[in-house]
Amino acid sequence: MKFEKVLPAITQRLFASRPLLADKLGLLARDAGKVTDLFLKTWLGRVGMAIILFFVILSIFTQLAVPYDPRIGSDDIRQDSSWEHPFGTDDIGRDVLVRTLHGTAASLTVGFVAMAISMGLGTVVGLASGYAGGWKDEVIMRINDVFLSIPWLVLMIVIAAVMHTQSLWAIILVIGITGWSTTARIVRAQVLTLKERQFVERARAIGSRDWHIIRKHILPNVVPLIFANAILTVAISILSESTLSFLGLGPRDVETWGKILEDAYRLNVEIVGPYAFIIMPGLCIVFVVLGFTFVGYAMDEVLNPKLRVR
Repeated sequence: MKFEKVLPAITQRLFASRPLLADKLGLLARDAGKVTDLFLKTWLGRVGMAIILFFVILSIFTQLAVPYDPRIGSDDIRQDSSWEHPFGTDDIGRDVLVRTLHGTAASLTVGFVAMAISMGLGTVVGLASGYAGGWKDEVIMRINDVFLSIPWLVLMIVIAAVMHTQSLWAIILVIGITGWSTTARIVRAQVLTLKERQFVERARAIGSRDWHIIRKHILPNVVPLIFANAILTVAISILSESTLSFLGLGPRDVETWGKILEDAYRLNVEIVGPYAFIIMPGLCIVFVVLGFTFVGYAMDEVLNPKLRVR
């Protein structure tokens, strides 16, 4: 299937009553289709998308069809793998398979929402710093360097401890506000080159305001770079949540893979043997992060002509 041809055709049919809008959206759809075709030609893109779609579908199915109450256990306490409990049970009799399935939704939520916060903050800071230049750029970048110099894990632990709450959205906020600095520096570097281009100089010459130049000329040229970085940020966010949960600083109002690993460590569960308490949540983390990493590298290859295999 050639998405470069299919998507514009669908757009034309949907907006047939509004030709001008259909033409504009058709051009966007053609570009999106071209990127999609290039993306699916890479084995990293195909494998990564398959992994991500599997976990997304699994998350939706679990929320709709698999009930779970973290307060309710059973009499099968600390049971190894069996037909009834494939991953075994924990210290109060909760099925580890059900806990792992429900951890999928929490991990994906953390990944995508924390990524959106990080990308939003990093993009705004990078655009403002790169376009303003001068002493404003110096001040913003020195503040950015402070965030870059502090180890991310230490910074997250400190902020999580200061907030005195361990809800899912609080942890998402912690991860989001500690992960924007790298994006800000990447965006700033791109803006510094773009603002000296001739099309920006022409926009200034005809009297365009700074906000118009940023919105119409600079931001669209930065978006591909932001998008490729955003995919990798999802993987980092999921790992960050798992790390905080394993250390006992993760969300307590939902089930997460890191929380399951923390329980397994607390109960001294052995890795070897039939007991899947510690193995399966760990494998889920590995595969999800691997899927987003594959997609991120595939998008980098598609958006960067120097890396593209012709």
